[in-house]
Amino acid sequence: MKHILALLLGLLLLHTGTARAAEPDAAEILKASDRSRGGGLPGIRWTVRITPESGVDKEPERLLTLKANATASLAETREPVRFKGSKLLQVDRNMWMSRPGLRKPIPISPRQKLSGQASQGDIASTNYAVDYQGKLLREEDVNGEASYVLELKAINTFCTYDRITYWVSKERQVGVKAEFFSLSGKLLKSATFEYGNQLTHEGKTFPFVSKMTIQDALTPARTTLEYADVQVTELARGTFDVNRLGN
Repeated sequence: MKHILALLLGLLLLHTGTARAAEPDAAEILKASDRSRGGGLPGIRWTVRITPESGVDKEPERLLTLKANATASLAETREPVRFKGSKLLQVDRNMWMSRPGLRKPIPISPRQKLSGQASQGDIASTNYAVDYQGKLLREEDVNGEASYVLELKAINTFCTYDRITYWVSKERQVGVKAEFFSLSGKLLKSATFEYGNQLTHEGKTFPFVSKMTIQDALTPARTTLEYADVQVTELARGTFDVNRLGN
């Protein structure tokens, strides 16, 4: 009898260990989902149109051209005319702004508002796997799509948000929904994502974000970011040199 009980206990422990080993890793989920929002690629460029749709008075649409690699991004404003030539440079966890007539770049926070509900950090390539500590909370459906629900906590104060609840599609491995919180736990805004673009890299084709809709948590204010002309490309070494930002 003792041998039978020991055998059953061994089988139970083996089954439990196997189940734990098979549990998805939050860091790997984030790494896979980052790729479809510009993170972890050797070089990429795209355009983004920012449109404050409601709840925001007298804020114009903005059209920007972005270039990014695994650790940096550069955004240049093309429209409206009065902002044309303004640039935002992000290198690792640092960010600067430059505009025509400005003698030297100004350090800014990724949390600084750009247009509508879009912050500076929202338009840059996403590297959640690097900037946040992820924890898998549960699984649930989002619009009928099975998704992982992760809690992300900022590793440092340079991150755009202190905490994020992030829903990632199990099948497509893309972020489909997010809620952004302050350090005190206050909900700041939420977002949904669409993936109508496609990219091909190293022989693999995968979806790339085509639209991000941001909803303010306390007001009716809503902003959309539409992504187009996406391509993987080689970028010159000096593209992300802060000393060349005014050129």
